[in-house]
Amino acid sequence: MTTFFSWFRQLLQYLRTLAAIGILCFLLTWSLPSQAASRIDPQLEQQVLQIIREHPEVIIESVQAYQQQQQQKLNQVRQGFLQDLKTNPQTVIGNSPTTGSTNSKILLVEFSDFECPYCAEAHKTLKELLTKYPDKIKLVYKNLPLTSIHPQALPAAAAAWAAHQQGKFWEYHDALFTNQKQLSETLYLDIAKNLNLDLVKFKRDQTLATPAIQKDIQLAEKLAVAGTPFFVISSPTISRVVQLQDIEKILANTK
Repeated sequence: MTTFFSWFRQLLQYLRTLAAIGILCFLLTWSLPSQAASRIDPQLEQQVLQIIREHPEVIIESVQAYQQQQQQKLNQVRQGFLQDLKTNPQTVIGNSPTTGSTNSKILLVEFSDFECPYCAEAHKTLKELLTKYPDKIKLVYKNLPLTSIHPQALPAAAAAWAAHQQGKFWEYHDALFTNQKQLSETLYLDIAKNLNLDLVKFKRDQTLATPAIQKDIQLAEKLAVAGTPFFVISSPTISRVVQLQDIEKILANTK
């Protein structure tokens, strides 16, 4: 009996291996040119297809196991980020713009896109919270321009970064969201003029902004941030991803 079960386990493992080969064959068939795909052994392909038809649960189990592994890795990454945010926040903040109380017990990291309408709404709420709780919160701004759907998100982020180099990020940030429907190079220059920025330096810094913005994007990708706005909060009692509507509850309950 022991020998039978041992043989059966080996057979299941063999089936899983063949299933994986089958998936690879399909992927190759879809992704490679027809002449490359034609090199796949037809007999092997038929054998794999038959096994998959008879044992579809092998595919489901493999996909589920892969998803669980990926989720575990993401959880570990996020936990490490939250730990850094709690114990050594400056490593997370870096050179990103901040506003609010420098001695605050609550640190709020926002990933945002200047062309995102939801970010514009969140901007209004955050301004109200910063006014209502001036001594309780420190806000950190991180760029996440969704360039596939927002063509002006990256240029706007570069312009805001350039303003940041002259100590005017938050004023520029507010002006961008206030005029979100007019985002353009003309607007970026007009805001810079209105804020009395050095225009020569501003234009030069616009061209130098990409590495800093890309660093924020890479952090967002590492944390699997799927959209904007996205918030992570750290306080004496909690450190987690948070929804905008929950932030005031946390502020109100923190002494």
